[in-house]
Amino acid sequence: MAEGTTAAIVLVGPMGAGKTSIGRRVARELGVTFTDTDSIVVRDHGAIADLFATQGETRFREIERAAVGEALARGGVVALGGGAVLNADTRHDLAAHRVVLLTVAPHIVRSRIQGEARPLLATDDDPVARWQTIMAARKPLYEEVADVTFDTSSGPLALVVADIVAWVRGQQPAADGAFGVLSEETK
Repeated sequence: MAEGTTAAIVLVGPMGAGKTSIGRRVARELGVTFTDTDSIVVRDHGAIADLFATQGETRFREIERAAVGEALARGGVVALGGGAVLNADTRHDLAAHRVVLLTVAPHIVRSRIQGEARPLLATDDDPVARWQTIMAARKPLYEEVADVTFDTSSGPLALVVADIVAWVRGQQPAADGAFGVLSEETK
């Protein structure tokens, strides 16, 4: 870990897994700051859909990488954009942080991504099929960086939040496996 930085709790996972909404709640419960890397990108460069349209995905990923660096340096709870793990430097940097992978079932994600401005899903008539393709490609990278995995497919998100907070504090998750830890890895 670089001098002057604080280890963050980083949420990774596919679009629609709940990284932002869960991240905000986890930060509140822990009394720490919350940073969403997509919000940094929007703050500094405008709408993500516009960036994709005018500058392309490659340039967006460069901008996203800078946002990830800023967010990780802040510490607290950080929600990464779904594709941030595509960058090898980001994956390397995540080794100094506690990383939570949030997953969601395809049949559940449909309602979460409908009507959303998600450039990578706009290219297909079936956004869920496109989501599944993207998820399959990124899954090994998510698993590579994750210390623990929680599924957000069912039950109130408050239970997932409670389980993540318990994990961060070194306690057993409250749920009996229904919402909690699917796996715990050591990086």
